[in-house]
Amino acid sequence: MPEKDDPRVRLDKWLYAARFYKTRTIAAQAIESGRARVDDQRVKPSCAVKAGTRITLSKDSLVWKVEVTAVSDKRGPASEAARLYCESPESASVREEEIAKRKAAGRERATDFGSPHQARPTQTTFVLRKELISALKYPSNIAGSRSRG
Repeated sequence: MPEKDDPRVRLDKWLYAARFYKTRTIAAQAIESGRARVDDQRVKPSCAVKAGTRITLSKDSLVWKVEVTAVSDKRGPASEAARLYCESPESASVREEEIAKRKAAGRERATDFGSPHQARPTQTTFVLRKELISALKYPSNIAGSRSRG
């Protein structure tokens, strides 16, 4: 049997091997829903990819625009998976900006007292809130409300 000069792999297998998705099934679902496209066109999970193919991936409002540099249908370590593709600098910078915005928004939410998205209260804040409510209900006990023993 002659060897293939132009190796090709199914898109769902390649996305799994390149560690964009944890399972082949999730990769296939992303392809079928249009979140993974080849050359800006919707394709089937069985679409064959080869070196030089351009793939666009969307996950949680983050977008990767990558070019296939090598093909593999076996999932390996992350260091090997990173060699399977090359991300465009524009795509990487836009994605990093979006991640930075999310982190900043997360910090704002965690420090915004009374926000519905604030971090879970600690035991100390729970006790302090309880004491505040008690002090508002019974103002005469404000001076010596906390006793440690």
